[in-house]
Amino acid sequence: MWKRGEVARPPVGGREVTGAVPPGAPGVPSAPRVQAPETEAMRHMDKDVVNIGKSVVIKGELSGSEDLVIEGTVEGKVELGEHVLTVGAHGKIKAEVFAKVVIVLGEVVGNITASEKVDIRDSGSVDGDILSPRVAIAEGAHLRGSVDMQKKPAAAAAPAQTVKPEVKLAPLPAGTPGPASPHIAGA
Repeated sequence: MWKRGEVARPPVGGREVTGAVPPGAPGVPSAPRVQAPETEAMRHMDKDVVNIGKSVVIKGELSGSEDLVIEGTVEGKVELGEHVLTVGAHGKIKAEVFAKVVIVLGEVVGNITASEKVDIRDSGSVDGDILSPRVAIAEGAHLRGSVDMQKKPAAAAAPAQTVKPEVKLAPLPAGTPGPASPHIAGA
């Protein structure tokens, strides 16, 4: 039976399903939006995040100054400087990657350089070398390559170098015995 404010939907699986009028219909208040739960990878990100969808293919250089989530395919080079790159579960990257933090849930073929951290989750796969001060690899993740975990150079941690002052001697007056003079006093 049809009630005011409801729209009949086509049968699904042999049953008739009814639902509320779509939001924005005239004269009907819209229902509250249900937001999908945040994943752990999404919680740390700022609101300035760009998403590259599953059907998007990028070939060439990709650079930006905001956090990036890649669910599509990228081939070439990815440079995010001081931002977070998340390779989604459907993401496939064939590129050299440079970012502050790299989170891999999908597949990366190429070297990864991160100034802070590389995190390969259980569904993630990396074929390439990793250069980062911190690396996390979940059980079940795939890594084929080397890991170089060099610490960031800190100004205070650098060993103090002794600077030897440069000494310039003034010329000796004529006739004054110098260090190379054969005349030694008291001899």
